Amino acid sequence: MGSFFIIPFIFFGVIILISSFFIVKQQTAVIVERFGKFHSIRQSGLQLKIPLVDRIAGRLSLKIQQLDVIIETKTLDDVFVKLKVSVQYKVIQDKVYDSFYKLDYPHEQITSYVFDVVRAEVPKMKLDDVFVKKDDIAIAVKTELNEAMSGYGFDIIKTLVTDIDPDGQVKEAMNRINASEREKIAAQFEGDAQRILIVERAKAEAESKRLQGQGIADQRREIARGLEESVEVLNKVGINSQEASALIVVTQHYDTLQSIGQETNSNLILLPNSPQAGSQMLNDMVASFTASNQIGEAMKNAKPKKLK
Repeated sequence: MGSFFIIPFIFFGVIILISSFFIVKQQTAVIVERFGKFHSIRQSGLQLKIPLVDRIAGRLSLKIQQLDVIIETKTLDDVFVKLKVSVQYKVIQDKVYDSFYKLDYPHEQITSYVFDVVRAEVPKMKLDDVFVKKDDIAIAVKTELNEAMSGYGFDIIKTLVTDIDPDGQVKEAMNRINASEREKIAAQFEGDAQRILIVERAKAEAESKRLQGQGIADQRREIARGLEESVEVLNKVGINSQEASALIVVTQHYDTLQSIGQETNSNLILLPNSPQAGSQMLNDMVASFTASNQIGEAMKNAKPKKLK
């Protein structure tokens, strides 16, 4: 009968003994209260408390945590935009008491400060500046949060503006503007390329004409030199200049007829080609050159008349 009463006491004692011990994980702080009043802060490891007297009031993680806050606000150019601000924070190990007892809902408190800072900074900027100066917004949020939350035992490690999302119609308009600018630049490049092509083509054509003219001039110069040499050769064998000129003309005439005759697809209009007509044509040509030379010689030998 006595053992029947002893067993419950032993069982109750074992339970109390087991409940006297508790384990605190790494990077965690445990707040212990005694009779409802703060007693101590326990760090990682195996800890002991008085059963029925002490109780665990709460556990706080000492790791870096992240809170994502989405804020909708308006820019200076009246564009509504949503910003996602990521706040990385942690509980200061020496201020666990403040972080546990001074704030009931630290997330809501941090969110309120983020809203206040973002809605104070973004309305001062145009939409394009919000994208460019997002780091300035993050720095402003971090500065404000550090000043406000350090007194509550929280350290703000980093704040990041991770997303900027304007209204859908605004994004479409921005895309159209960007596409138009790129098309404009592409058209300018195409116009420059066409202009360069035209200029280079004109330069090439001018160079071709210059070389062609130079070639023709060289050709005529060589022809004149050849004629001069031919006349000198004929003069050496006793043929005077008039006869030499007539002979060269006749030779060129027949050379021309021979060259035309070698072409199969050429059209040729023949003048009367009877022996009398051909002979008359050659006589006329010789007479014409002779008359020209005589007139030239007469003009050289004529003396200018003196005025009375």
